[in-house]
Amino acid sequence: MGNRAPLLLVVATIALLLWSTAGLRGRRRIPTTLDGPFEPVTVPLDGRVARGNAVDLPDSDFRLQRKVTGLEPEQISVSLSATEDSVWISWVTDLRPGTKYYYQCGDPSIPAMSAVHVFRTMPASGPKRYPKRIAVIGDLGLTYNSTSTVDHMASNKPDLILLVGDVTYANLYLTNGSGSDCYSCSFPETPIHETFQPRWDYWGRYMEPVISEIPIMVVEGNHEIEQQAENKTFVSYSSRFAFPSKESESFSTFYYSFNAGGIHFIMLGAYISYNKSGEQYRWLERDLEMVDRTVTPWLIATWHPPWYSTYKAHYREAECMRVEMEELLYCYGVDIVFNGHVHAYERSNRVYNYSLDPCGPVYITVGDGGNREKMAVNHADDPGGCPDPLTTPDEYMGGFCAFNFTSGPAAGQFCWDRQPEYSAYRESSFGHGILEVKNETHALWTWHRNQDLYNSAGDEIYIVRQPDKCPTKPITFRNTSI
Repeated sequence: MGNRAPLLLVVATIALLLWSTAGLRGRRRIPTTLDGPFEPVTVPLDGRVARGNAVDLPDSDFRLQRKVTGLEPEQISVSLSATEDSVWISWVTDLRPGTKYYYQCGDPSIPAMSAVHVFRTMPASGPKRYPKRIAVIGDLGLTYNSTSTVDHMASNKPDLILLVGDVTYANLYLTNGSGSDCYSCSFPETPIHETFQPRWDYWGRYMEPVISEIPIMVVEGNHEIEQQAENKTFVSYSSRFAFPSKESESFSTFYYSFNAGGIHFIMLGAYISYNKSGEQYRWLERDLEMVDRTVTPWLIATWHPPWYSTYKAHYREAECMRVEMEELLYCYGVDIVFNGHVHAYERSNRVYNYSLDPCGPVYITVGDGGNREKMAVNHADDPGGCPDPLTTPDEYMGGFCAFNFTSGPAAGQFCWDRQPEYSAYRESSFGHGILEVKNETHALWTWHRNQDLYNSAGDEIYIVRQPDKCPTKPITFRNTSI
Protein backbone atom coordinates (compact mmCIF):
# COMPACT_ATOMS: atom_id res chain seq x y z
CA MET A 1 0.00 0.00 0.00
CA GLY A 2 3.04 2.31 0.01
CA ASN A 3 4.62 4.21 2.85
CA ARG A 4 2.47 7.32 2.77
CA ALA A 5 0.56 7.77 6.02
CA PRO A 6 -3.22 7.60 5.79
CA LEU A 7 -5.15 10.82 6.00
CA LEU A 8 -7.53 10.85 8.95
CA LEU A 9 -10.77 12.75 8.74
CA VAL A 10 -13.16 13.66 11.50
CA VAL A 11 -16.72 13.59 10.22
CA ALA A 12 -19.34 15.57 12.08
CA THR A 13 -22.65 13.78 12.40
CA ILE A 14 -25.73 15.94 12.16
CA ALA A 15 -28.94 14.53 13.59
CA LEU A 16 -31.81 14.76 11.13
CA LEU A 17 -35.50 14.93 11.87
CA LEU A 18 -36.42 13.22 8.63
CA TRP A 19 -40.14 13.41 9.14
CA SER A 20 -39.92 17.20 8.88
CA THR A 21 -38.75 17.41 5.30
CA ALA A 22 -40.99 20.12 3.90
CA GLY A 23 -38.11 22.55 3.51
CA LEU A 24 -35.46 19.99 2.53
CA ARG A 25 -33.42 21.25 -0.40
CA GLY A 26 -35.94 24.05 -0.87
CA ARG A 27 -38.49 21.95 -2.71
CA ARG A 28 -41.58 19.83 -2.13
CA ARG A 29 -41.84 17.41 0.74
CA ILE A 30 -40.29 14.06 -0.13
CA PRO A 31 -42.72 11.22 0.64
CA THR A 32 -41.80 8.29 2.84
CA THR A 33 -42.83 4.66 2.70
CA LEU A 34 -45.04 5.38 5.69
CA ASP A 35 -47.24 7.49 3.39
CA GLY A 36 -47.91 4.45 1.20
CA PRO A 37 -48.89 2.19 -0.28
CA PHE A 38 -49.04 4.58 -3.20
CA GLU A 39 -51.33 4.58 -6.20
CA PRO A 40 -49.46 3.03 -9.15
CA VAL A 41 -47.78 5.56 -11.44
CA THR A 42 -46.52 4.98 -14.97
CA VAL A 43 -44.58 7.81 -16.58
CA PRO A 44 -45.46 8.20 -20.28
CA LEU A 45 -42.72 7.11 -22.63
CA ASP A 46 -40.35 9.94 -23.53
CA GLY A 47 -39.52 9.66 -27.22
CA ARG A 48 -36.23 11.48 -26.67
CA VAL A 49 -34.78 8.57 -24.72
CA ALA A 50 -36.37 5.57 -26.47
CA ARG A 51 -34.90 5.43 -29.93
CA GLY A 52 -34.23 1.71 -30.21
CA ASN A 53 -30.83 0.22 -29.57
CA ALA A 54 -28.14 2.17 -27.80
CA VAL A 55 -24.83 2.48 -29.67
CA ASP A 56 -21.71 0.82 -28.32
CA LEU A 57 -18.52 2.83 -28.04
CA PRO A 58 -16.24 1.81 -30.94
CA ASP A 59 -12.86 0.21 -30.33
CA SER A 60 -11.22 3.42 -31.49
CA ASP A 61 -12.78 5.61 -28.79
CA PHE A 62 -9.99 7.32 -26.83
CA ARG A 63 -11.55 6.30 -23.52
CA LEU A 64 -11.00 2.64 -24.34
CA GLN A 65 -7.35 2.88 -25.33
CA ARG A 66 -4.34 1.93 -23.23
CA LYS A 67 -3.02 4.91 -21.30
CA VAL A 68 0.04 3.12 -19.93
CA THR A 69 3.23 1.89 -21.50
CA GLY A 70 5.09 -1.38 -21.23
CA LEU A 71 4.11 -3.46 -18.23
CA GLU A 72 2.55 -0.68 -16.16
CA PRO A 73 -0.73 -1.72 -14.47
CA GLU A 74 -4.09 -0.65 -15.85
CA GLN A 75 -7.81 -1.33 -15.28
CA ILE A 76 -7.33 -0.78 -11.56
CA SER A 77 -10.36 -1.02 -9.28
CA VAL A 78 -11.17 -1.13 -5.59
CA SER A 79 -13.64 -3.58 -4.04
CA LEU A 80 -14.69 -3.99 -0.43
CA SER A 81 -13.82 -6.96 1.73
CA ALA A 82 -16.37 -8.43 4.11
CA THR A 83 -15.41 -6.02 6.91
CA GLU A 84 -14.64 -2.34 7.09
CA ASP A 85 -10.94 -2.75 7.90
CA SER A 86 -9.81 -4.20 4.56
CA VAL A 87 -10.30 -3.83 0.81
CA TRP A 88 -9.42 -5.73 -2.35
CA ILE A 89 -7.24 -4.04 -4.93
CA SER A 90 -4.98 -6.85 -5.94
CA TRP A 91 -4.41 -7.98 -2.38
CA VAL A 92 -6.02 -7.65 1.06
CA THR A 93 -4.38 -5.72 3.90
CA ASP A 94 -5.57 -4.47 7.28
CA LEU A 95 -6.82 -0.88 7.15
CA ARG A 96 -8.49 1.59 9.45
CA PRO A 97 -12.19 2.34 8.83
CA GLY A 98 -13.29 5.71 7.50
CA THR A 99 -9.76 6.58 6.40
CA LYS A 100 -8.29 7.88 3.15
CA TYR A 101 -5.46 5.83 1.64
CA TYR A 102 -3.11 6.40 -1.27
CA TYR A 103 -1.76 3.47 -3.26
CA GLN A 104 0.10 2.38 -6.38
CA CYS A 105 0.04 -0.96 -8.20
CA GLY A 106 2.84 -2.66 -10.07
CA ASP A 107 6.42 -3.79 -9.71
CA PRO A 108 8.99 -1.08 -8.91
CA SER A 109 11.85 -3.40 -9.84
CA ILE A 110 10.94 -3.43 -13.56
CA PRO A 111 9.96 -0.48 -13.17
CA ALA A 112 6.25 -0.59 -14.00
CA MET A 113 4.10 1.35 -11.58
CA SER A 114 0.63 2.82 -11.87
CA ALA A 115 -0.25 6.39 -11.03
CA VAL A 116 -1.08 7.18 -7.43
CA HIS A 117 -4.73 6.52 -6.57
CA VAL A 118 -6.73 7.34 -3.48
CA PHE A 119 -9.77 5.73 -1.88
CA ARG A 120 -11.59 5.82 1.44
CA THR A 121 -12.46 2.79 3.55
CA MET A 122 -16.00 2.23 4.77
CA PRO A 123 -17.01 3.42 8.24
CA ALA A 124 -16.80 0.85 11.02
CA SER A 125 -19.92 -1.25 11.52
CA GLY A 126 -22.36 0.41 13.84
CA PRO A 127 -25.95 1.70 13.91
CA LYS A 128 -24.90 5.35 13.56
CA ARG A 129 -22.20 4.99 10.88
CA TYR A 130 -23.01 4.85 7.17
CA PRO A 131 -21.42 5.58 3.80
CA LYS A 132 -22.65 8.98 2.72
CA ARG A 133 -23.86 7.89 -0.73
CA ILE A 134 -24.18 4.50 -2.39
CA ALA A 135 -24.64 4.43 -6.17
CA VAL A 136 -26.66 1.58 -7.71
CA ILE A 137 -26.43 0.74 -11.41
CA GLY A 138 -27.32 -2.26 -13.53
CA ASP A 139 -26.94 -3.55 -17.08
CA LEU A 140 -24.28 -0.96 -17.81
CA GLY A 141 -22.42 -2.04 -20.94
CA LEU A 142 -20.19 0.36 -22.79
CA THR A 143 -22.32 2.66 -24.94
CA TYR A 144 -22.56 6.43 -25.15
CA ASN A 145 -25.58 6.08 -22.86
CA SER A 146 -23.38 4.14 -20.43
CA THR A 147 -20.89 6.99 -20.34
CA SER A 148 -23.70 9.43 -19.56
CA THR A 149 -24.81 7.19 -16.70
CA VAL A 150 -21.28 6.97 -15.31
CA ASP A 151 -20.75 10.73 -15.62
CA HIS A 152 -24.01 11.45 -13.78
CA MET A 153 -23.19 8.87 -11.14
CA ALA A 154 -19.69 10.26 -10.58
CA SER A 155 -21.11 13.77 -10.20
CA ASN A 156 -23.07 12.52 -7.17
CA LYS A 157 -19.76 11.56 -5.51
CA PRO A 158 -20.68 8.09 -4.20
CA ASP A 159 -18.62 6.32 -1.57
CA LEU A 160 -19.59 2.87 -2.88
CA ILE A 161 -20.94 1.49 -6.17
CA LEU A 162 -23.22 -1.54 -6.48
CA LEU A 163 -23.31 -3.05 -9.98
CA VAL A 164 -26.21 -5.48 -10.05
CA GLY A 165 -25.13 -7.59 -13.02
CA ASP A 166 -24.52 -7.39 -16.79
CA VAL A 167 -21.23 -5.56 -16.93
CA THR A 168 -19.63 -5.40 -20.39
CA TYR A 169 -21.89 -7.32 -22.80
CA ALA A 170 -18.77 -8.86 -24.29
CA ASN A 171 -20.93 -11.84 -25.24
CA LEU A 172 -22.56 -9.69 -27.94
CA TYR A 173 -19.24 -9.67 -29.80
CA LEU A 174 -17.84 -12.53 -31.83
CA THR A 175 -14.30 -13.74 -31.27
CA ASN A 176 -13.12 -11.58 -34.18
CA GLY A 177 -14.50 -8.43 -32.56
CA SER A 178 -17.58 -7.93 -34.71
CA GLY A 179 -20.87 -7.29 -32.97
CA SER A 180 -23.70 -9.82 -32.89
CA ASP A 181 -27.03 -9.25 -31.16
CA CYS A 182 -27.56 -13.02 -31.17
CA TYR A 183 -24.23 -14.63 -30.41
CA SER A 184 -25.35 -18.25 -30.42
CA CYS A 185 -27.20 -17.70 -33.73
CA SER A 186 -23.83 -17.04 -35.38
CA PHE A 187 -22.75 -20.62 -34.74
CA PRO A 188 -25.86 -22.75 -35.36
CA GLU A 189 -23.92 -25.88 -36.30
CA THR A 190 -20.83 -25.54 -34.14
CA PRO A 191 -19.98 -25.60 -30.42
CA ILE A 192 -20.10 -22.31 -28.55
CA HIS A 193 -17.08 -20.08 -29.13
CA GLU A 194 -15.40 -17.75 -26.69
CA THR A 195 -16.70 -14.19 -26.68
CA PHE A 196 -14.60 -11.13 -27.50
CA GLN A 197 -12.60 -10.60 -24.33
CA PRO A 198 -11.04 -7.24 -25.28
CA ARG A 199 -14.44 -5.68 -24.51
CA TRP A 200 -13.67 -6.47 -20.86
CA ASP A 201 -10.35 -4.63 -21.26
CA TYR A 202 -12.10 -1.67 -22.85
CA TRP A 203 -14.62 -1.53 -20.01
CA GLY A 204 -11.87 -1.75 -17.40
CA ARG A 205 -9.93 1.09 -19.01
CA TYR A 206 -12.96 3.30 -19.28
CA MET A 207 -14.07 2.67 -15.71
CA GLU A 208 -10.59 2.85 -14.10
CA PRO A 209 -10.74 6.58 -13.21
CA VAL A 210 -13.92 5.90 -11.20
CA ILE A 211 -13.49 2.43 -9.74
CA SER A 212 -9.82 2.82 -8.87
CA GLU A 213 -10.93 5.32 -6.23
CA ILE A 214 -14.52 4.29 -5.41
CA PRO A 215 -15.05 0.69 -4.28
CA ILE A 216 -17.31 -1.31 -6.59
CA MET A 217 -19.15 -4.49 -5.62
CA VAL A 218 -20.49 -6.66 -8.45
CA VAL A 219 -22.90 -9.56 -8.72
CA GLU A 220 -23.21 -11.69 -11.84
CA GLY A 221 -25.81 -11.22 -14.57
CA ASN A 222 -26.81 -13.44 -17.46
CA HIS A 223 -24.40 -11.68 -19.83
CA GLU A 224 -21.51 -12.82 -17.63
CA ILE A 225 -22.29 -16.51 -18.29
CA GLU A 226 -20.10 -16.52 -21.45
CA GLN A 227 -20.13 -20.28 -22.00
CA GLN A 228 -16.81 -21.58 -23.26
CA ALA A 229 -15.31 -24.90 -24.24
CA GLU A 230 -15.45 -27.62 -21.59
CA ASN A 231 -18.67 -25.99 -20.29
CA LYS A 232 -16.77 -23.27 -18.46
CA THR A 233 -18.87 -20.24 -17.54
CA PHE A 234 -18.45 -16.90 -15.74
CA VAL A 235 -14.66 -17.08 -16.19
CA SER A 236 -14.12 -13.37 -16.88
CA TYR A 237 -16.53 -12.29 -14.15
CA SER A 238 -14.86 -14.50 -11.57
CA SER A 239 -11.34 -13.51 -12.66
CA ARG A 240 -11.61 -9.77 -13.17
CA PHE A 241 -13.31 -8.80 -9.90
CA ALA A 242 -12.44 -9.50 -6.28
CA PHE A 243 -15.05 -10.91 -3.92
CA PRO A 244 -15.05 -11.33 -0.12
CA SER A 245 -16.17 -14.92 -0.58
CA LYS A 246 -13.81 -16.51 1.94
CA GLU A 247 -14.45 -13.80 4.54
CA SER A 248 -18.22 -14.27 4.27
CA GLU A 249 -17.79 -18.05 4.22
CA SER A 250 -19.52 -18.59 0.90
CA PHE A 251 -16.32 -19.62 -0.93
CA SER A 252 -18.10 -18.67 -4.16
CA THR A 253 -17.90 -15.69 -6.48
CA PHE A 254 -21.64 -16.01 -7.17
CA TYR A 255 -22.94 -15.12 -3.70
CA TYR A 256 -21.34 -13.37 -0.74
CA SER A 257 -21.97 -10.69 1.87
CA PHE A 258 -20.22 -7.69 3.38
CA ASN A 259 -20.79 -4.78 5.76
CA ALA A 260 -20.58 -1.08 4.99
CA GLY A 261 -21.08 0.82 8.23
CA GLY A 262 -24.50 -0.05 9.61
CA ILE A 263 -25.58 -1.91 6.44
CA HIS A 264 -25.27 -5.63 5.80
CA PHE A 265 -25.29 -6.40 2.08
CA ILE A 266 -26.22 -9.81 0.70
CA MET A 267 -25.27 -10.50 -2.92
CA LEU A 268 -27.11 -13.52 -4.35
CA GLY A 269 -26.62 -15.60 -7.48
CA ALA A 270 -29.61 -16.12 -9.77
CA TYR A 271 -27.66 -18.34 -12.18
CA ILE A 272 -26.55 -20.97 -9.70
CA SER A 273 -28.75 -23.29 -7.64
CA TYR A 274 -31.02 -21.34 -5.31
CA ASN A 275 -33.11 -24.32 -4.19
CA LYS A 276 -33.71 -24.87 -0.48
CA SER A 277 -31.60 -28.03 -0.69
CA GLY A 278 -28.68 -26.22 -2.32
CA GLU A 279 -25.50 -24.75 -0.85
CA GLN A 280 -26.39 -21.13 -1.66
CA TYR A 281 -29.64 -21.36 0.30
CA ARG A 282 -27.91 -23.00 3.25
CA TRP A 283 -25.23 -20.30 3.17
CA LEU A 284 -27.93 -17.62 3.07
CA GLU A 285 -29.60 -19.09 6.15
CA ARG A 286 -26.30 -19.09 8.04
CA ASP A 287 -25.47 -15.55 6.96
CA LEU A 288 -28.87 -14.17 7.97
CA GLU A 289 -28.70 -15.91 11.33
CA MET A 290 -25.42 -14.15 12.10
CA VAL A 291 -26.64 -10.62 11.27
CA ASP A 292 -26.82 -8.45 14.39
CA ARG A 293 -29.41 -5.75 13.69
CA THR A 294 -28.20 -3.72 16.67
CA VAL A 295 -24.89 -3.33 14.80
CA THR A 296 -26.10 -3.33 11.17
CA PRO A 297 -29.76 -2.27 11.33
CA TRP A 298 -30.14 -2.15 7.54
CA LEU A 299 -30.30 -5.38 5.54
CA ILE A 300 -30.06 -4.99 1.76
CA ALA A 301 -30.10 -7.80 -0.80
CA THR A 302 -29.30 -7.77 -4.49
CA TRP A 303 -29.30 -10.16 -7.42
CA HIS A 304 -29.75 -9.71 -11.16
CA PRO A 305 -33.27 -10.69 -12.41
CA PRO A 306 -36.13 -9.03 -10.48
CA TRP A 307 -38.96 -10.88 -8.77
CA TYR A 308 -41.28 -7.89 -8.92
CA SER A 309 -41.25 -6.30 -12.36
CA THR A 310 -44.31 -5.36 -14.39
CA TYR A 311 -42.51 -4.99 -17.71
CA LYS A 312 -43.19 -7.53 -20.48
CA ALA A 313 -39.46 -8.16 -20.92
CA HIS A 314 -38.37 -10.96 -18.54
CA TYR A 315 -41.81 -10.98 -16.92
CA ARG A 316 -41.83 -13.49 -13.99
CA GLU A 317 -38.68 -15.06 -15.37
CA ALA A 318 -37.15 -15.46 -11.90
CA GLU A 319 -40.32 -16.85 -10.32
CA CYS A 320 -38.67 -20.12 -9.26
CA MET A 321 -36.03 -18.19 -7.33
CA ARG A 322 -38.75 -16.13 -5.65
CA VAL A 323 -40.67 -19.26 -4.64
CA GLU A 324 -37.53 -20.73 -3.06
CA MET A 325 -36.08 -17.70 -1.31
CA GLU A 326 -38.69 -15.00 -0.71
CA GLU A 327 -39.99 -16.29 2.62
CA LEU A 328 -36.47 -16.54 4.07
CA LEU A 329 -35.66 -12.92 3.16
CA TYR A 330 -39.04 -11.75 4.47
CA CYS A 331 -38.72 -13.52 7.80
CA TYR A 332 -35.31 -11.97 8.44
CA GLY A 333 -36.60 -8.51 7.60
CA VAL A 334 -34.72 -7.54 4.43
CA ASP A 335 -35.36 -3.82 3.94
CA ILE A 336 -34.47 -3.17 0.28
CA VAL A 337 -33.81 -5.35 -2.76
CA PHE A 338 -31.92 -4.07 -5.82
CA ASN A 339 -32.17 -5.80 -9.21
CA GLY A 340 -31.30 -5.21 -12.85
CA HIS A 341 -31.99 -7.30 -15.98
CA VAL A 342 -35.09 -5.36 -17.08
CA HIS A 343 -33.86 -2.32 -18.99
CA ALA A 344 -36.03 0.25 -17.26
CA TYR A 345 -36.67 1.68 -13.80
CA GLU A 346 -39.31 0.50 -11.34
CA ARG A 347 -39.87 0.94 -7.60
CA SER A 348 -42.36 -1.15 -5.66
CA ASN A 349 -44.44 -0.54 -2.60
CA ARG A 350 -43.55 -2.86 0.26
CA VAL A 351 -44.63 -6.28 -0.98
CA TYR A 352 -44.55 -9.96 -0.06
CA ASN A 353 -45.97 -12.83 -2.12
CA TYR A 354 -47.51 -10.31 -4.56
CA SER A 355 -49.53 -8.67 -1.77
CA LEU A 356 -49.00 -5.30 -0.13
CA ASP A 357 -47.25 -5.89 3.19
CA PRO A 358 -45.85 -3.13 5.46
CA CYS A 359 -43.04 -5.47 6.52
CA GLY A 360 -42.04 -6.58 3.03
CA PRO A 361 -38.98 -5.18 1.23
CA VAL A 362 -39.04 -2.31 -1.22
CA TYR A 363 -37.94 -3.77 -4.57
CA ILE A 364 -36.06 -1.44 -6.93
CA THR A 365 -35.13 -2.36 -10.51
CA VAL A 366 -32.31 -0.29 -12.02
CA GLY A 367 -31.46 -2.25 -15.17
CA ASP A 368 -31.24 1.00 -17.09
CA GLY A 369 -27.51 1.67 -17.10
CA GLY A 370 -27.32 2.16 -20.86
CA ASN A 371 -26.32 -1.09 -22.61
CA ARG A 372 -26.72 -1.64 -26.34
CA GLU A 373 -29.85 -3.79 -26.06
CA LYS A 374 -33.26 -2.19 -26.38
CA MET A 375 -34.86 -0.33 -23.51
CA ALA A 376 -37.89 -2.04 -21.98
CA VAL A 377 -40.98 0.04 -22.80
CA ASN A 378 -43.89 -2.42 -22.82
CA HIS A 379 -45.73 -3.57 -19.71
CA ALA A 380 -47.29 -6.96 -19.09
CA ASP A 381 -50.53 -5.20 -18.10
CA ASP A 382 -50.76 -3.24 -21.38
CA PRO A 383 -53.61 -4.37 -23.66
CA GLY A 384 -52.32 -7.45 -25.42
CA GLY A 385 -49.03 -7.21 -23.52
CA CYS A 386 -49.27 -10.31 -21.36
CA PRO A 387 -46.66 -12.82 -22.59
CA ASP A 388 -47.34 -16.48 -23.20
CA PRO A 389 -46.49 -18.25 -19.93
CA LEU A 390 -44.47 -20.84 -21.82
CA THR A 391 -42.06 -18.11 -22.97
CA THR A 392 -41.20 -16.91 -19.45
CA PRO A 393 -38.94 -19.60 -17.87
CA ASP A 394 -35.31 -18.57 -17.41
CA GLU A 395 -33.27 -19.79 -20.36
CA TYR A 396 -30.27 -20.69 -18.23
CA MET A 397 -31.75 -22.09 -15.00
CA GLY A 398 -34.84 -23.66 -16.54
CA GLY A 399 -37.83 -24.71 -14.48
CA PHE A 400 -41.34 -23.30 -14.56
CA CYS A 401 -43.02 -21.75 -11.53
CA ALA A 402 -45.01 -18.83 -12.98
CA PHE A 403 -48.54 -20.20 -12.89
CA ASN A 404 -51.73 -18.17 -13.04
CA PHE A 405 -52.56 -16.24 -9.89
CA THR A 406 -55.05 -17.91 -7.56
CA SER A 407 -56.22 -14.82 -5.67
CA GLY A 408 -56.24 -11.03 -5.81
CA PRO A 409 -57.00 -8.70 -8.73
CA ALA A 410 -55.35 -11.06 -11.24
CA ALA A 411 -56.99 -14.29 -9.99
CA GLY A 412 -57.10 -16.87 -12.76
CA GLN A 413 -54.83 -14.80 -14.99
CA PHE A 414 -51.11 -14.73 -15.74
CA CYS A 415 -50.94 -10.92 -15.75
CA TRP A 416 -52.80 -8.00 -14.21
CA ASP A 417 -55.09 -5.97 -16.48
CA ARG A 418 -53.74 -2.74 -14.97
CA GLN A 419 -50.60 -1.60 -13.22
CA PRO A 420 -50.39 -3.86 -10.14
CA GLU A 421 -50.91 -2.24 -6.75
CA TYR A 422 -47.45 -3.37 -5.65
CA SER A 423 -45.87 -1.27 -8.41
CA ALA A 424 -45.46 2.27 -7.11
CA TYR A 425 -43.50 3.96 -9.91
CA ARG A 426 -42.15 2.87 -13.28
CA GLU A 427 -40.45 4.69 -16.14
CA SER A 428 -38.46 3.72 -19.21
CA SER A 429 -35.29 5.79 -19.14
CA PHE A 430 -31.56 5.37 -18.69
CA GLY A 431 -30.20 6.35 -15.29
CA HIS A 432 -28.76 5.39 -11.91
CA GLY A 433 -29.81 5.47 -8.27
CA ILE A 434 -28.31 6.91 -5.09
CA LEU A 435 -29.05 5.56 -1.60
CA GLU A 436 -28.28 7.78 1.40
CA VAL A 437 -28.81 5.98 4.71
CA LYS A 438 -29.38 8.69 7.31
CA ASN A 439 -29.82 6.69 10.51
CA GLU A 440 -31.17 3.39 11.84
CA THR A 441 -34.64 3.93 10.38
CA HIS A 442 -34.50 6.39 7.47
CA ALA A 443 -32.81 6.18 4.08
CA LEU A 444 -33.28 8.54 1.13
CA TRP A 445 -33.51 6.89 -2.30
CA THR A 446 -33.21 9.03 -5.45
CA TRP A 447 -33.24 7.88 -9.06
CA HIS A 448 -31.53 10.09 -11.63
CA ARG A 449 -32.39 10.08 -15.34
CA ASN A 450 -29.58 10.69 -17.79
CA GLN A 451 -31.52 13.32 -19.71
CA ASP A 452 -32.06 15.47 -16.60
CA LEU A 453 -29.72 17.96 -14.98
CA TYR A 454 -27.04 16.42 -12.84
CA ASN A 455 -28.64 17.45 -9.56
CA SER A 456 -32.20 16.47 -10.52
CA ALA A 457 -34.09 13.41 -9.30
CA GLY A 458 -36.68 11.59 -11.38
CA ASP A 459 -37.95 9.65 -8.37
CA GLU A 460 -37.25 10.12 -4.67
CA ILE A 461 -38.58 8.67 -1.46
CA TYR A 462 -37.56 8.07 2.12
CA ILE A 463 -37.52 4.37 2.88
CA VAL A 464 -38.44 3.97 6.54
CA ARG A 465 -37.75 0.91 8.68
CA GLN A 466 -40.18 -0.01 11.46
CA PRO A 467 -38.31 -2.63 13.52
CA ASP A 468 -40.83 -2.36 16.35
CA LYS A 469 -43.69 -3.30 14.01
CA CYS A 470 -41.74 -5.72 11.83
CA PRO A 471 -39.50 -7.81 14.08
CA THR A 472 -37.44 -10.55 12.48
CA LYS A 473 -38.65 -14.05 13.20
CA PRO A 474 -37.47 -17.63 12.66
CA ILE A 475 -38.27 -19.19 9.32
CA THR A 476 -41.49 -21.23 9.32
CA PHE A 477 -42.34 -23.04 6.14
CA ARG A 478 -45.88 -22.66 4.89
CA ASN A 479 -47.86 -22.73 1.69
CA THR A 480 -46.72 -19.82 -0.51
CA SER A 481 -49.04 -20.43 -3.44
CA ILE A 482 -50.42 -17.31 -5.06
